Amino acid sequence: MDENKYTRTNQIQYKEFDFISTITAQKWGNSLGIRIPKEAADSIGIKPGSELELQVFGNENTITLKTKKPKKNYSLEELLTQITDENRHAEIDLGSEGREMI
Repeated sequence: MDENKYTRTNQIQYKEFDFISTITAQKWGNSLGIRIPKEAADSIGIKPGSELELQVFGNENTITLKTKKPKKNYSLEELLTQITDENRHAEIDLGSEGREMI
């Protein structure tokens, strides 16, 4: 075994990967949790509270994590500017039922 490949944190560098580390899954409630090493988190921009997308490739025994793009919060004004005559629908008459006073 080539001792020069290993560091004190069990990290291994290969040309085809930017970062490899040995981690341990631990029980977290009814699930399992893993810790992402700081170097790996920094390299892909993960911060506390970041949402990640987990992809599992069962036939390859591979799990992939990638940062999830945040959803844009639209303002009412932005949404209203997108209304055109072409995408408006006609008024729908649902009739009346019961004792409404309309």
